Amino acid sequence: MADGLDWTNAQKILSGDLLSVVLPVYNLGSSIAENLESVAACLDAGGFRYELVPVDDGSADGSAEAIRAYADGFTSRHASRAACRPVLIAKNAGKGNALKAGFRASTGGYVLLLDGDLDIAPRMLPKFFDSMAKHGSDIVIGSKRHPESTVQYPWHRRLASAIYFGLVRLVVGLPVTDTQTGMKLFRRQVLGDALDRMLVKTYAFDLELLSIAYGRGAKVSEAPVEIRFGEKFGALKPRTVREMMHDTLAIFYRLRILNYYAKVEVPPPLEKNPFVSVVIACPAWSWMLDECLKGLSEQTYREFEVIVLPDAAPETPWPRQDYPLSVISTGKVRPAEKRNAGIAAAKGDVVAFVDDDAYPDARWLENAVKYFSDPAIGAVGGPGVTPPGDGFLARAGGRVYENVLVSGGYRYRYLGGRVRRDVDDYPSCNLLVRADVLRAINGYRTDFWPGEDTLLCEDIVYGQGKRLVYDPWSIVYHHRRRLFGPHLRQLGRYGFHRGYFVKKSPKTSFKLSYFVPSLFVLGLVLGGIAVGATATLHGTAVNVLRWAYFGVTGFYALATLLASFALNPAMWLMTWLGVMASHIWYGIRFVCGLCAAKAPCEYIGRDHA
Repeated sequence: MADGLDWTNAQKILSGDLLSVVLPVYNLGSSIAENLESVAACLDAGGFRYELVPVDDGSADGSAEAIRAYADGFTSRHASRAACRPVLIAKNAGKGNALKAGFRASTGGYVLLLDGDLDIAPRMLPKFFDSMAKHGSDIVIGSKRHPESTVQYPWHRRLASAIYFGLVRLVVGLPVTDTQTGMKLFRRQVLGDALDRMLVKTYAFDLELLSIAYGRGAKVSEAPVEIRFGEKFGALKPRTVREMMHDTLAIFYRLRILNYYAKVEVPPPLEKNPFVSVVIACPAWSWMLDECLKGLSEQTYREFEVIVLPDAAPETPWPRQDYPLSVISTGKVRPAEKRNAGIAAAKGDVVAFVDDDAYPDARWLENAVKYFSDPAIGAVGGPGVTPPGDGFLARAGGRVYENVLVSGGYRYRYLGGRVRRDVDDYPSCNLLVRADVLRAINGYRTDFWPGEDTLLCEDIVYGQGKRLVYDPWSIVYHHRRRLFGPHLRQLGRYGFHRGYFVKKSPKTSFKLSYFVPSLFVLGLVLGGIAVGATATLHGTAVNVLRWAYFGVTGFYALATLLASFALNPAMWLMTWLGVMASHIWYGIRFVCGLCAAKAPCEYIGRDHA
């Protein structure tokens, strides 16, 4: 107790076990080294084994370099019972993702989650172990409302915290007084079990984590904290508040309505890591392909090769990568034929398909391959999210696909954070399939493009009896076509082939949702003709017809306008126009496909414009 703190309960609970301290870091610069040393000095006094796991979440201010330098000299400054294991994430992906990455890198039987800015003093940690010992709890959370807490906090933050606390108690019902304070102590098994079921990556991460753990029987208690917010007076941005509310209500829906967290599947551990062959079909080299290859170099899962299939052999050697890379020229053939060539050359147990105009999240492979521990699962797909760096018109095209009135129940294809589910149809821009399943079905059918991935999934699910699982964490960032021309050309091809597949592949395509745009267009045209034909007539029936037509079209315009809302008026307008244009053009092309005797399957050498 030389430091004035009583570590007795901490020493009893740890009793030779290791404490892992996971610290998410974002743009803290050189101050992170001082913060880490403060934590280490505090833990040194405890007399137990510990490890620091600082996680840099794609900082752009030198934080990663400061963490690396601190870790290099750590062992010379601290006892042999301590270690520092940094995790450096290439691209910012949110606090939740950083904490998951830190947990995976940690090894301790007890895990402390502590914000890297140290607004919360680590010296209160003994109180957390005291609470754990007193209540027999699995989780101890720091609470600003604990009677022993010392809190220096701006009034607007206090107000926001109080309002959010009231909302949490109302909709979720957690028996705690605080969820958002960034200091929490977990038994490892409890934390791992909850993290495996999580969907939120950003603002409501803490709430979802605690809701899952408590719902699965974990006992939760609270401990006091010291918070020194200092001179920081950052206002809560409207977008932050909006997304926080959205995530909180989504947690309520999954927790209380769907009972999702209790039922969600967690795959068993892999007996051995499968080797993955990543196959990329493309016309030629492009800056987007270069971006895709760079994204693969940042993968946390390293047991993979990459096979790129351009039309022609490159004139100069492609840049060397830190993974095995093969380039196979195929001539001017369709994507299905290119992918089949990739399957034939693949050495992997799993073949991962990604488009050349998409780039993977750093944990794409890591998050997806774990499902292949279950032999019943034949394929895994994940969302293709619009990259934040896309131009205005491309982002507008992405928002059209994400719109609930365009994609309906299929929005999960374009948005992360959706629930895991089994599906029977998924696009090849983000699809991983067992190699033996692909060989059993002879790969892709080559008589259709687009739509070849629909037939592939039908063969996997209905032909081979394998499951196709959607995982919201297995993300790629898929560049969108610009509104309006390129977007509508792509959508028109999809609509035509979906209409044709109603006859060709009804198991995956004969669904009411695919018919809705065509029914809308039919009603729009027939109603307009009827109103025009009765323009010179009068009477109750004619008036009812007119009111019905203009009422329905007015309601449609209002509904699509509200569903397209964006804070940026220009983005709102473009999304609204894009939604209506997409409905009309998809509906027309769907009918064309439905009536067609044969679907065209031409080679298109350039499809990024």
